[in-house]
Amino acid sequence: MFTRYLLLLAVAVLTLPVQAQSYPNRPIRFVVPFPPGGGTDTVARLISQPLAERLKQQIIIDNRSGANAIIGTDIGAKAPPDGYTWVFCLPASVSVNPTLYRNLPYDPARDFSPVIQINTIALLLTVANALPAKNVAELVALAKAKPGSLNYASSGNGGAAHLAMALFNSMAGLNMVHVPYKGGGPAMTDLISGQIQIMAGPMIAAMPHVKSGRVRALAVMSHKRIQGMPDLPTAGETVKGYESSIWHGVLMPKGVPPAILRQVNREINELLKLPEVRERMAGQGAETVGGSPEDFAAWIKTDTEKYSKLLKQIGLAGTEK
Repeated sequence: MFTRYLLLLAVAVLTLPVQAQSYPNRPIRFVVPFPPGGGTDTVARLISQPLAERLKQQIIIDNRSGANAIIGTDIGAKAPPDGYTWVFCLPASVSVNPTLYRNLPYDPARDFSPVIQINTIALLLTVANALPAKNVAELVALAKAKPGSLNYASSGNGGAAHLAMALFNSMAGLNMVHVPYKGGGPAMTDLISGQIQIMAGPMIAAMPHVKSGRVRALAVMSHKRIQGMPDLPTAGETVKGYESSIWHGVLMPKGVPPAILRQVNREINELLKLPEVRERMAGQGAETVGGSPEDFAAWIKTDTEKYSKLLKQIGLAGTEK
């Protein structure tokens, strides 16, 4: 009986590498916690098609939007850890929600294995044309001279635009007033008309209005200047240490075999090196990142700590159910 047990155990151990080597042998479900057609969905589809060709297996985009990315992310957290469910993530789902929500149904650190960071997406600091500030230093001086009189728009509480400006407020020692909107589109409309004075937004959404002269860009809010606008300074060149950007990445449910995790990481890293992929990312206002699962885990930890501190400071920690 004991000999039979040892034989079965040996067979099980020997088949583990074979299973990893044959991966994937069926379609992969790629959960995107936002609706079709948006910027997040666009990037997920941008990488999924060439990845499917590299892996020789179908990758099915499963859009599960709602509740600030909670619905789709939670579906991914509860999926079998077999490598056939991937989850597209961004700051809201893994760095912001754990502090913002009191009863988050998943724990990013407990329920997921980071695979890879895909990109960073620059945010632009834009102002209405009527605002006299022509650069970040002038904006800071104006806000300090008139505390509480300047306002900034966002697409909603806890969103990327809100937190980017809240962090800017905090690090520059300002008291600008937050005005939340139900989406970036209405907010930009009011910025153009002058109803709102300041707004941070993704480069891809803001650039058409900057180029047309309807609003004015003062700075890029990422850690370095962007390729498409090399003359535009970073906000951090004036407010030392400031950096805020959106990023995208891929997670798998905790417990996925390490060989599968490494294989997917390797394939995506190779994909991100292709000139056509980098160019298409740049067209979305994004810069490719890549790196190891450990690199991505460290980035998530740092990002989470930053937003946890900020949300507590501005009184939003645990305010959402």
